[in-house]
Amino acid sequence: MSELEKLKSELNSLGKEYAKIKTLPEAERKDFGIKLNQKKEDLLQKIKQAEAAEASKDIEPIDITAPAASNQPIPHFEKGSKHPLMVEIDRVCDIYSRMGFNVIEARTIDDEFNMFEALNFPEGHPARDGYDTFRTAEGFIPPAHTSTMQHRALKKYKKDLENGGQIAVVIPGRVYRNEDVDATHEHTFYQCEGIFVSKDATMGQMLGVLKNFFETYYEQELNIRTQPGYFPFTEPSLEFMIEKPKSLGGKGDGWLEMLGCGMIHPNVLKIAGIDPTKYKGFAWGGGIDRLVMLRYGLTDVRYFESGKLDFLKEF
Repeated sequence: MSELEKLKSELNSLGKEYAKIKTLPEAERKDFGIKLNQKKEDLLQKIKQAEAAEASKDIEPIDITAPAASNQPIPHFEKGSKHPLMVEIDRVCDIYSRMGFNVIEARTIDDEFNMFEALNFPEGHPARDGYDTFRTAEGFIPPAHTSTMQHRALKKYKKDLENGGQIAVVIPGRVYRNEDVDATHEHTFYQCEGIFVSKDATMGQMLGVLKNFFETYYEQELNIRTQPGYFPFTEPSLEFMIEKPKSLGGKGDGWLEMLGCGMIHPNVLKIAGIDPTKYKGFAWGGGIDRLVMLRYGLTDVRYFESGKLDFLKEF
């Protein structure tokens, strides 16, 4: 008799043991029943293990080092590749790095302070209503813009400033908006934040940095222009535009708004412990998905998050 058969026979014999319960004094029945139930559970567990052992005996082991049989097709595995957005984020960071900027990564979950208060959005500020953000049950916020990292970056590199240097950092990251999705809008996308602070930072320096970036990225000379904008964390605030690049058939007759920018508001510097009477700074932030769409002439932003292999293979 096999081990499995012995266990099953022992389990069947428990029926006689259960029948004894009614013959026992009432005070002994409970303890006897508990011990009997435990014995039954132990037997069932052993039977399950024995059945699994028996089943495994019938499975022929596979030698993964053996060559394929001559009549069997050799499986073909395709090499994976980096997502186009990751490729372009690396390219964006490389351009800024060559201009002397440090690169730090943004967070994917944040709080009210870094989303609003640290950026000069006081309690009850009407501009808060313009950010249609997601929120977790605990009250945390998936950031709606990479500007949530400004305060952390300013504090992280403040010592460099105090030692006679400057703060120069770019921050790529994923952001989230509660938006209706269509060909030009996504609820999840990427941005890149830029921050520069020194004793004599100027608007002209900011425009020079941005012009140099876009000309390097699109590999062509570009005319730029700005128009007034509004962001609580910069003053003055600008919307930065470039002429329509050749990648979209542009001939210098169209303008595209690429990002928001401006001189860092004194209150933002103060909150980070930086004296705005000694130091000045500028900051900017813009979407990476749209940047890439223009570079490659793409028409639907949803492709980036769709998992469409035929699209991804093009890169």
